[in-house]
Amino acid sequence: MKVVIELQDGREIRIELYEDIAPITVKHFLKLVDQNYYENVVFHRVIANFMIQAGGYAIKDGTLVETANADSIKGEFSSNGVKNDLKHTPGVISMARTNVNDSASSQFFICSAESPHLDGKYAAFGKVIDEESLNVVLSISFVETSNFYGILPNFPVEPVVIKTIKRM
Repeated sequence: MKVVIELQDGREIRIELYEDIAPITVKHFLKLVDQNYYENVVFHRVIANFMIQAGGYAIKDGTLVETANADSIKGEFSSNGVKNDLKHTPGVISMARTNVNDSASSQFFICSAESPHLDGKYAAFGKVIDEESLNVVLSISFVETSNFYGILPNFPVEPVVIKTIKRM
C-alpha cells in the first residue's frame, strides 16, 4: 500500500506502508487518510538531523488549531511486546506517542537521519519510496524554526502545510 503526502507548495512525499510489519498502525493511518483527517495539517515539530512531525495541528481559516482527537492504538514495537524490526533510518515513517506505549493516535513523524534510539520504542510502519521524496523530507527538516508562543518548540517560521494525504 502506498500513500502520497501532497504539500500546499506542490511538493510530494511518496511513502510505502508495511502492513506486514505494523498492521494495526497501517490500518489506523489509512482510516485517517480516507477521512481526510490530514487536510491542512502542518509539520509542527521540525528538528534538523532528526525528524519532521505532523498530525497534531492544522491551519483553519488562517489560525493554527489542534486537530480533532483520534482513537489511540496499540503501539506496535518490541518494548511493547510486538515484533517490529523496521529501523528508524532516513525516510522511515513512525507513529508519535506520549510516554504511554498505547497512546499513538494521529501524529506521525518521518526520520531525516539515523535514529537508532527510537528502534523498538516507536511503531515504524513505512518508508519513503524514492530519492525525490527523501529530499523533500530533508529540506523540511532544515527549515528555520522558532518557539511558537512558548507552546510549540521547533515550529517552522514559515508553516509547512499538508494539502492532503491520499492513497496512490
